[in-house]
Amino acid sequence: MTETTLTISSKNYSSWSLRGWLLCKMAGLEFVEEVVPVDDPAARAELLLLSPSILVPCLTHNGIRIWDTLAIAEYLNELKPRAGLLPHERATRARCRSICGEMHSGFSNLRSALPMNLKAHHPGFEVWSGAQADIDRITTIWRECFATYRGPFLFGALTMADAMYAPVVTRFLTYDVRLDDECDAYCERIIALPEMVAWRDAAVAEPEELEELDMEF
Repeated sequence: MTETTLTISSKNYSSWSLRGWLLCKMAGLEFVEEVVPVDDPAARAELLLLSPSILVPCLTHNGIRIWDTLAIAEYLNELKPRAGLLPHERATRARCRSICGEMHSGFSNLRSALPMNLKAHHPGFEVWSGAQADIDRITTIWRECFATYRGPFLFGALTMADAMYAPVVTRFLTYDVRLDDECDAYCERIIALPEMVAWRDAAVAEPEELEELDMEF
């Protein structure tokens, strides 16, 4: 059988790599990591939000290459339907896909103002208004999901939506974003997942640094 690989970049900085990696773990797919170094021009441009990269994350399974995070999620749902990456009920699946799509294509102010950096911590960070609007929209999505599906995750059990929003959780912690109790408790549940603990430990151990993302705020 052809070896299954997942190509990722920095665990400290790459939110899209985290999403792809979490999706594979949630699906129960065994894979080997291939890491693109941060000095690779395409990977570096993606990490600095200068251009999208088709390098990461990229899943190679049985000779098939899938390189967009939502495409990876849908592929894994077909491959491992019992993993529950999408909810069972049609209307709920549609809502799950909708909020995943919103995360995939939106929140550019949040991405640029609060770049993912698991090694950093900025107590009392002042969030500018454009990024705050994104934060408000995200927490509204979360609260609506909790009100409808009763937690503990966005659609009750873990789904692809939680993988898509997991990097946002790390941003909220890095930049000391103030949240209500319900959203704060959700962040604690996500960051305590064994997969997130493993990813965070590996991120902290990374020797690479991007000076542009390690500036003092």
